[in-house]
Amino acid sequence: MIRIGLVGEIASGKTFVAKCFGYPIFNADEEVKKIYNNNKKCFNQLNKKFPKNIKNFPIKKSQIKQILNKKNIKILSRIVHPYVRESLKKFLKKNKLKKHIILDIPLLLENKIYNNSDILIYVKTSKKNIINRIKKRKNYNKKVFKILKSQQLNLKKKIKLSDFTINNNLDKKYILKQIKKIKKKLND
Repeated sequence: MIRIGLVGEIASGKTFVAKCFGYPIFNADEEVKKIYNNNKKCFNQLNKKFPKNIKNFPIKKSQIKQILNKKNIKILSRIVHPYVRESLKKFLKKNKLKKHIILDIPLLLENKIYNNSDILIYVKTSKKNIINRIKKRKNYNKKVFKILKSQQLNLKKKIKLSDFTINNNLDKKYILKQIKKIKKKLND
């Protein structure tokens, strides 16, 4: 199995690019939503640490946003990430016979979830496009964005570690053309 990890800035379009590949995708953001909606054990742990904010199950994103700061994001990660890693293990086991899979994990490099044998693809997007996408998101919060951005590795390091770059500043047709070239190289 070839594991393809997508890296880039917040709102660079990693999830969109992941879908364009047509391979099974592990989307960490979606897994976190499932954990917040279905995992009572995780809720109990978060409720114990943040009883004033995490009061109701299922956990709402608005409750999480209330607690986000540099200190609390580390606590939150220590509680939630083991559940995400467990979901990843199940995904990998379920797809072990697939030739390729996509890892759409925002902190793939930062949390050392990647293997040295993984193929890393940097999703390049202009600052203007990123800002436009972020502002279109419902519940956009500049403070939360800055906190999340502070958790990410420097872009130069991501680019240096990547095997390929996909330019996500143009249309879907152009992205598909770039993906086709990458797939050809992977299959050669």
